[in-house]
Amino acid sequence: MSERLFGIHAAALELRSQRMGVLTANIANAATPGFKARDMDFAAALAARSNGADTTRAVEGSLRYRVPVMTSADGNTVDLAGEQIAFAENAVAYSATLSFLQGRAETLRRALKGE
Repeated sequence: MSERLFGIHAAALELRSQRMGVLTANIANAATPGFKARDMDFAAALAARSNGADTTRAVEGSLRYRVPVMTSADGNTVDLAGEQIAFAENAVAYSATLSFLQGRAETLRRALKGE
């Protein structure tokens, strides 16, 4: 039912939330020797979710290891500045999607009240 009411935006919000967790893990492990940074291919995850995959399966199928520009001596591939930028971009997209959904819910509420 939520897909009929909110379209793909509800799934996008779930996936953005999951991506936030992946990026947070990268940032938290910036000083962990041997840690390999990962990111979600958002378009692939959204396509999988649109084709009926549950969120967990869509996320797992879209996780990719980042290709480092320059690896550190300890094998860690986290580029802290890059991760922070990706986190900020994802947060803005999450906020925009959430605002859209809130507007849609408000429109539905008004329609139900007859306003």
